[in-house]
Amino acid sequence: MIVESVAAGAGSGPVPLIVQDLLAGFGNVLTPFNMFLFFVAITLGMMSGAIPGLNGTMTVVLMVPITYAMAPDSGIMMLAVIYAAAVYAGSISAILFKVPGAPEAIMTTLDGYPMNQNGQLREAISTAVFASAFGGIVGTLILIFFSPVLAEFAIQLSDPEFFAVILLGLALVSTIGAGNITKATMMMCFGLFLGVFGFDPLTGVPRFTFGSNYLASGIDFIPVILGVFAFSEVLKQIQSGGNLIGGGGGGEGGGSDLSKATSGSMFPPLNYFRRFGRILGVNSVMGTVIGVLPGAGATTGALFGYTFGQRLVPKSVREKFGTGVPEGVAAPEVANNAAASGAFVPLLTLGIPGSATTAVILAAFILHGIRPGPSLISQQGPLVYTIFAALLLANVAILLMNKPVVRLFLQVRHIPRELLLSLIVIFTVVGAFATRNIMADLWTMFLFGVAAYYLEKYNYSVAPMVIGLVLGPLAEPSLRRSLTKAGGDWMVFFQRPVSALMITLAVFTFFIPLIMDSTQFGDRIRKQLGLTELER
Repeated sequence: MIVESVAAGAGSGPVPLIVQDLLAGFGNVLTPFNMFLFFVAITLGMMSGAIPGLNGTMTVVLMVPITYAMAPDSGIMMLAVIYAAAVYAGSISAILFKVPGAPEAIMTTLDGYPMNQNGQLREAISTAVFASAFGGIVGTLILIFFSPVLAEFAIQLSDPEFFAVILLGLALVSTIGAGNITKATMMMCFGLFLGVFGFDPLTGVPRFTFGSNYLASGIDFIPVILGVFAFSEVLKQIQSGGNLIGGGGGGEGGGSDLSKATSGSMFPPLNYFRRFGRILGVNSVMGTVIGVLPGAGATTGALFGYTFGQRLVPKSVREKFGTGVPEGVAAPEVANNAAASGAFVPLLTLGIPGSATTAVILAAFILHGIRPGPSLISQQGPLVYTIFAALLLANVAILLMNKPVVRLFLQVRHIPRELLLSLIVIFTVVGAFATRNIMADLWTMFLFGVAAYYLEKYNYSVAPMVIGLVLGPLAEPSLRRSLTKAGGDWMVFFQRPVSALMITLAVFTFFIPLIMDSTQFGDRIRKQLGLTELER
């Protein structure tokens, strides 16, 4: 074990040594120059996470060249803090405007925005802050004390396990159906279909391109997300004449809950530990494990967190998911922030990025002449523990900076409604174009926005479609490589214990809710299986 070998050389146990090195890391972060960089990074991360279309990955890419003029510990610390802050900040615009500021905030829109519309803005933001900070802190602590163990676990997994985990995530989509599992499954399958457009990831053969250069590059999920969540909501507000911000906000002075959102203690109520106890405990660990898997990242963690959260709450609360319940905000926020910390495990201990952003941070390591791997902790201990300390401080800063940040964003309630809607459209247009600088992405955003507007009118939830589009391209390469290595033998997924367990769970998770569905499709399934006496 890496940590134990270092500890043996120091003549002390591993845990005291870790604490000693962590304190040295805090000392490094708290130097004047590094503290200046820390606050710059927090600000940049929150801005990039809260502005639709921007994200932490994009900001980190832009900041990498600047770090070349800095010491490695200062530059890489700044990039790590930007990532942590951006993952949290995506929930701000998701709650205020139903516009995910980052892909990680997709699931937060499902309950955060309805809470805003129901006049529970203060509780929604308070819950998001608390859950984000808790998930980030727990994920970072697991990163600090168990990195070598988690790295050994991750390196033993292969394509069958990666596919099985993603398949389980797709199966959990049966819980996100606006009361209709059949429609949710249909939308998820449509999202999976969208994910196969473009070049085959293994052979390079074009699929469903119809001679279009745009389709050859695939359908990017950022324009789709902005369309189905942001642009469709603008159309809905224009049609209904309502307010984006509940309680009378959006240009008419704001409601009482808006003023409460910036008053009182800057810390969330302590009774959140009791109310969200099971969600906090399970999703923080689960999110970290998802983050450890190479390529998964915080977005996948949020998808798993939301669906797992529904399994962890009483039935009376579960049935209200998607209508505006605090548990629906806490579940994805805990998981995505824990996953953001977990993504550093394979980066630091194996030299394998756990997400898109950590892939960019890996480039920053190489730029500074440092190659992450099994010997990084022993050879670059001060650098590693500076990163650990900065991640912990960043999550504490999320709590401390919440009040002024929320007060700043709530000033939008003074903006006239027509101007506010126009600004949101501008941000979605800029965000859709900035991702790949392709004009056709704008038409994709508009097309999916209009489609989502009509789909939601007929009770089709668009979230399962987004889940399919995000997870599908992650699942296909693992599935194909597994079958190629096994010579086309599907039993490869059942010959490995972890993948066999995950696939079994996925089958039961998907089909049991479908059998219990109260629609005509569910009735037909029960009749075929001789289970007509079952009731939903």
